[in-house]
Amino acid sequence: MAPQILRAHDRTPAPWKNGGGITTEVMAHPQGAGADDFAWRISVADVASSGPFSAFEGVDRIITVVEGPGMALTVDGTEHVVDTRCAPLAFSGDATTDCRLLDGPIVDFNVMVRRTEAKADVSVERRSTVLRPAPGTRVLAIVLDGTAALRREPVRLGRLDAVLFHDDEDPADIAVDGVLAVVSLTDIR
Repeated sequence: MAPQILRAHDRTPAPWKNGGGITTEVMAHPQGAGADDFAWRISVADVASSGPFSAFEGVDRIITVVEGPGMALTVDGTEHVVDTRCAPLAFSGDATTDCRLLDGPIVDFNVMVRRTEAKADVSVERRSTVLRPAPGTRVLAIVLDGTAALRREPVRLGRLDAVLFHDDEDPADIAVDGVLAVVSLTDIR
């Protein structure tokens, strides 16, 4: 199966579940799933003001600041300052979570997995890499900054463009000129 290219310009922005901001879905599984029935969901959000996060029962979240000065997330009463770009933070979607922007709007990258259905891991690559999906795993790579290129295809990816690889594909050699987030998604059902 060939890698699936997911271009940023093909995505449609939508309001957050709580109405407090805008999100743009990169991909969800199963395809067409909504906020209440996804196994996993990957998105990019524009956060213009401080406020509460939507609660997602039974969901684990990983959030990464892509642009802007950062935020302080208070998760069940514990503050986590997220002011380093492209540094993932994992937390429970069940938790009462409030966001305080540090000094203006941000863009963040979100990975959410329903813990009874999937597991996710997010790593950040700043140099060329070879991706090898393990059996039963899908790997989504998204350009957070700069560009990347698939050497085998060849396909060039711009900022916030993504590519999805399945476990039955050959390893993918990706040239990175910037920052690439690599999301490993494993179905556990």
